Amino acid sequence: MAMLSIIIPNYNGAAMLEPCLKSIRQYVHCPHEVIVVDNGSRDDSVNVSIRYDVKLIALPDNRGFPVACNLGLKLAAGDELLLLNNDTLMTRGAMESLRRCLNSSPDIGIVGPMTNYASGRQQMKERFTTIDKTAARINVPNPAAWQETTRIVGLCFLFRRRLMDRIGLLDEQFSPGHFEDDDYCYRARQAGYRLLIAGDSFVYHHGSASFKQQDSWKVQELIRVNREKFKAKWHIDPRSFI
Repeated sequence: MAMLSIIIPNYNGAAMLEPCLKSIRQYVHCPHEVIVVDNGSRDDSVNVSIRYDVKLIALPDNRGFPVACNLGLKLAAGDELLLLNNDTLMTRGAMESLRRCLNSSPDIGIVGPMTNYASGRQQMKERFTTIDKTAARINVPNPAAWQETTRIVGLCFLFRRRLMDRIGLLDEQFSPGHFEDDDYCYRARQAGYRLLIAGDSFVYHHGSASFKQQDSWKVQELIRVNREKFKAKWHIDPRSFI
């Protein structure tokens, strides 16, 4: 069985990182490793990581999401690679569904779950009740629920090592974050891969936790700047993918 490497960038997220790691321990049953890349947190994040016995990269300062992901990807030993936000919770059966979807065809590049908080088609349409009830309803193996898409949101981003070997790492010009996931999806599609939403997989997402620590106007300016970077690189507006 292929090994899975789970890479979690983190910045001052100890309060959410611990339940995230706990949910992985509880619900991910395939051979796996967890790599936390800490962006110079001043809270208890490093100690949380040590308590959960993960591989830890502790940076002296905040270098942003794409840089942290890339450092984790370089350290990863798995054939399957999962970029996971620290403000997510894995649920019973979600990982099995994601991996089943990814490995259903060699031309599938990136797979993502349904969730309660995301832009685009991964936002669940049903009313969210509780994590357990939602997971029990959605996480029923059903390939008919898989849907092809043009983008996967970076909150839970599963792909194979051979995709990374072909198209490379995340583009760090998008640091500290926003549109690096859209860029990676676009590059995967340019290389001939398909992207699928695993409609039979639910991962809970608190939502934009790291960026909530910043002023809203700064976040909006970052989004504007990085959108322009994407447009300059590809001559297309990423909003057309949503």
